[in-house]
Amino acid sequence: MLVSKTYWLGMPFWYRRAPEAAHVDALLLRAHDMRQLRALWWTPAGTPKPRVGVVAMHPRVDFAHHYAIPRLLAAGFGVMAATARHAGNDTLSEYEELVLDVGACVRWLLERGGCERVVLLGNCGGASLMAYYQAQARLPVAQRTTRTPSGAPTFFDGAALHPAHAMVYVAPHRGLGKVTMDAMDASVVDERDPLSCDAALDIYDARNGFRPAPAWSEYGADFLARYRDAQRARVARLDAHARERIAARDAAAARGDDRARVAEEIMVVYRTMANPACVDRAIDPSGRDYGALLSERPDLMNYAALGMARTCTPRAWLSTWSGLSSKADVVANVAGIAEPTLLVAAGRDREIFPADIAAIAGALTAADRRVDTIADARHYFEPEPGAKDGGHVDALMDVVVPWLQERVC
Repeated sequence: MLVSKTYWLGMPFWYRRAPEAAHVDALLLRAHDMRQLRALWWTPAGTPKPRVGVVAMHPRVDFAHHYAIPRLLAAGFGVMAATARHAGNDTLSEYEELVLDVGACVRWLLERGGCERVVLLGNCGGASLMAYYQAQARLPVAQRTTRTPSGAPTFFDGAALHPAHAMVYVAPHRGLGKVTMDAMDASVVDERDPLSCDAALDIYDARNGFRPAPAWSEYGADFLARYRDAQRARVARLDAHARERIAARDAAAARGDDRARVAEEIMVVYRTMANPACVDRAIDPSGRDYGALLSERPDLMNYAALGMARTCTPRAWLSTWSGLSSKADVVANVAGIAEPTLLVAAGRDREIFPADIAAIAGALTAADRRVDTIADARHYFEPEPGAKDGGHVDALMDVVVPWLQERVC
């Protein structure tokens, strides 16, 4: 099997023991653009309206049973575990829409849930979403982003985007676009051919330094420089194609061609599991294991159907997956966030590397900020593959819970 052993016993971002003495309500929320989303509102038993609510959401996956929920409830917090509108099928996903989903959660907590304060919990890809939301919510309405990267209206100017009172980033990456940029296979020659390859840019070619798993590869500095430049060039070509297709639709609308106006291409982006750092630990050294988050064999999974940005509309590509065009850039957005901020990294993370954490930490401007690392933890703070117990969730929450209690309780 090519899928990482991390996933064999289920979703690693779900809790392994159900919360004790807890109550949960299933909610149907409506965002500013009238789209609906689902959420579970977890509260400690006997405390139907806790003073502090924590929002957990991810752009792509379901956080309804997130591993942080039990300890947050035990500490007296309420947890809004929400599922974004495109979770499970992100072909149409645009970050600007998801910001409105976060806004619906925050608004419900403050206006209907009885909360006095709200915390945004950004785990993994949720960090880029929460940082984008908070950066926009803090701005005067007239200064908010008005257009998506494709040119569509964001509706941020009319939305009730209430700033949260504290930010928690757990194993955060810099944004889905940045992750995709680093993992793009620069050797792709023909975007229509999943097997097309420029051997001189193939990180999985022994002539360039690759070694079969589980041996670590060794790439030279010159090759890596050429490879990173070629990755960026491929993203730029995909951006240009996306903008070309969007311009064609706009032209169709201008001439009154309704069929062409509504026709939208689905881009297929092959081979997006080719980050050299996943197979060469000398690149940004850490205690990580071999492979990528989704697979111990990225050299093969790179060609499989499962992967980042595999299918997307041109609008979704520009908003979510393009490392050049997406505005959901954690490093850029945290610079405008003044609320107390906690960042906790996992020392053995196979997808988020020390340089990523350093970039985010260096961009933080909140006067009250803390950066911590759980040295032996994997990305989800999960136990060893195959084990039901253990892991580092408690070590993580031993940092998160007291930090929150000191600031928002």
